[in-house]
Amino acid sequence: MSPLLPLYCCLPPLPDLWSLERPRFCLLSKEKGGSFGFHLRQELAKAVPVVCRVEPGTSAQHHGLREGDRVLGVNGHVVEHEDYASVLRRIRASGPRVLLTVVAQHVYDAVQARQGNSAHLSPELGSGVRPRLCHIVKDEGGFGFSVTFSYQGPFWLVLSAGGAAERAGVPPGARLLEVNGVSVDKLTYNQLNRKLWQSGEQVTLLVAGPEVEEQCHRLGVPLAAPLAEGWALPTKPRLLHLQKGPQGFGFLLREEKGLDGQPGQFLWEVDPGLPAEKAGMQAGDRLVAVAGESVEGLGHEETVSRIQAQGSSASLTVVDPEADRFFSMVRLSPLLFLESTEAPVSPQENCSASLVETKDLPVEDTTTSLAPCGSRQCFLYPGPGGGYGFRLTCVAREPRLFISQVTGGGSAARAGLQMGDVILEVNGCPLGGENDVEKLQQLVEAEPPLCLKLAARAPQGFEASTPPGLGEDWAPASELL
Repeated sequence: MSPLLPLYCCLPPLPDLWSLERPRFCLLSKEKGGSFGFHLRQELAKAVPVVCRVEPGTSAQHHGLREGDRVLGVNGHVVEHEDYASVLRRIRASGPRVLLTVVAQHVYDAVQARQGNSAHLSPELGSGVRPRLCHIVKDEGGFGFSVTFSYQGPFWLVLSAGGAAERAGVPPGARLLEVNGVSVDKLTYNQLNRKLWQSGEQVTLLVAGPEVEEQCHRLGVPLAAPLAEGWALPTKPRLLHLQKGPQGFGFLLREEKGLDGQPGQFLWEVDPGLPAEKAGMQAGDRLVAVAGESVEGLGHEETVSRIQAQGSSASLTVVDPEADRFFSMVRLSPLLFLESTEAPVSPQENCSASLVETKDLPVEDTTTSLAPCGSRQCFLYPGPGGGYGFRLTCVAREPRLFISQVTGGGSAARAGLQMGDVILEVNGCPLGGENDVEKLQQLVEAEPPLCLKLAARAPQGFEASTPPGLGEDWAPASELL
């Protein structure tokens, strides 16, 4: 009879954290006129943004996003060591669909404790290892492909040598994923043929070659549309650089309903010979980004103020009506297919107090209005990092808060805040009591704009102190995305 082995000899080695729980992938879609359904915030002690709330019944909940998840990647781009503002830019620029790479908080914390900040949890796709969005135009040989499939299996494309599909960039042996923005996963062969026939003379396919499919499968990355590279697309977004002249930029920004029935910002009355026309702007263009920041879902006044915040030089991303229809059909943001997807960062916060609509977008701030008794009101919108661009200090022995610092070119500066200004009211709620700090934090988490009623100027020479949290740039606790 063989001797009993010690217990530790019978136990398998502890598995690596990667095998315990790989990062999860959540492919989210916005509901019409809505959001993805989750709130994101940055914790000061940790660089990676955290999901702090998931709205019930939304795409985020349905696709497995959980409270406490850490966001490691956006559309295949590793964001573990990017700043919070950059992560927000990527998510907002993704448009109606976004692919998030996330990991549970306990796994993230354990890896950080073991490997430190150099740890990389998010898999990274190699160059060119992405699905392709290919636009095919029929020729005398048709679309140049046939479809094959196995029972309840995926659809594969067999290309005609030199045909339209091959010229449009469809790789040999490609798997078909979408037709005109619609997934083919649940389509029958007859339904797919009908959809291709209904496309007429042109069709846009999302496909993945065998190498792409193999690598994505190995890494656990889904073959999702927001990962796609554009091949032979019929149209692209345009990046316009405007330098303001003596007569302004020379265009009118107007809010109208877009193709999706939601309000959008459109460019009209482009004056001949002025900077807008010289930069390539066309009447009817839709504005999709200012300084690389998506303006989707923003109101008219905030959009104008973001243009205004750039001063005499403006960087605008636009699409013409044809491009607007195309990207609306494929349900992807045109910003994903810009020549440079990196958002240019303005030296300002790209956000400021709201401005009235004017044709030449004047530099004067028109949102600071005088209120009775020498006080005034200012309206502020958060910048790309969530901050309003000012810091607070409380006054010793007196129940008051005042502005101790204003970030140059930021939202607060554009709205007219000055160092020493005393805050009298926030969003109509008067301050001046013992719980002002807690009250202000609750009010600042409300939907923007932030409305401040300020005294003309605080007296000089008083003794001041800065309690915990007041020395930081004031920002909403989380961002709804």
